[in-house]
Amino acid sequence: MIVDCAIYRDGHRWEGPKDMSDALAEARARGDSFLWIGLYEPTEEEFHLVTEEFGLHPLAVEDALKAHQRPKLEVYDDSLFLVLKPVTYDTENDRVVPGEVMVFLGDSFVVTVRHGESSPLRSVRRALEEQPGMLRHGPTGVLYAITDSVVDHYLEVATELGTDLEELETEVFSPSFGASRYTASRIYAFKRQILEFRRATVPLGVPMSKLAGLGPTGGSVPFVAEKARPFFRDVNDHLTRVNESVEGLDRLVSDILSAHLAQMSVRQNDDMRKISAWAAMAAVPTLIAGIYGMNFDNMPELRWRWGYPTVLAVMCTLEFLLYRLFKRRGWL
Repeated sequence: MIVDCAIYRDGHRWEGPKDMSDALAEARARGDSFLWIGLYEPTEEEFHLVTEEFGLHPLAVEDALKAHQRPKLEVYDDSLFLVLKPVTYDTENDRVVPGEVMVFLGDSFVVTVRHGESSPLRSVRRALEEQPGMLRHGPTGVLYAITDSVVDHYLEVATELGTDLEELETEVFSPSFGASRYTASRIYAFKRQILEFRRATVPLGVPMSKLAGLGPTGGSVPFVAEKARPFFRDVNDHLTRVNESVEGLDRLVSDILSAHLAQMSVRQNDDMRKISAWAAMAAVPTLIAGIYGMNFDNMPELRWRWGYPTVLAVMCTLEFLLYRLFKRRGWL
């Protein structure tokens, strides 16, 4: 469905023709205007009209309809196609919720396609309409505002993940929580959320480098103003910080999982030592009682008056000595 459609002229919103074809023609005729259409999870039939009017490439259209794409930047003859994956963090369920935003940029037009609830487009459009200076840069200004909003929110999500990871680390190494059999599954589930976050942030590095004109992939990008490179460079710097944070979180949660497994192994060894010590203490009286329970006629001290208390005393003495020995060695 089409969420919003408007012409922007000289940094301000104008109510142009209702027909998209007429609106695009008017924007191109003036030269200082552009058309911005926003769609939310469009069907193939709904997107067909937009495709014909703006001459979008079939491969990009297929990606926009199917979604579930990696962040990427594709350059076609008549348009630029950028895929972004905005994310939100559900603090109640400790879950990263990804969305998807596709941006088509061309001659005097911007088409944005949103999938999922994790999208900044509505707030970006509202913020841009309050900043005429940014809108005067045309479609490039819209592209910058969208990427900047998505990446800035990455920083917030990385901070929230770091806070939750600190809490999880404290719980894992506390005596009351560390023995839980669900600890390893909780750590692994958290690692899965970091992986989901990385799928959104890491692949975006190459597209942002292209837009910023950095590295071997840098250079002139069609439909993007050369003067905008410093702005995209700033977004790229923020993205680099996010990726460094995500990498650090991933290493830390792996270390926590390894430390927890080592802790569990040591605890199991302690338990086995305790079990072995108690088994050894139980074996001594069992052995003595077993010998005198064989019912042979010619066994020593069978008819001795003090035999029974003497055997009990020997058992108690041996048990006491074994207890002291195991206690001294830390087995009990």
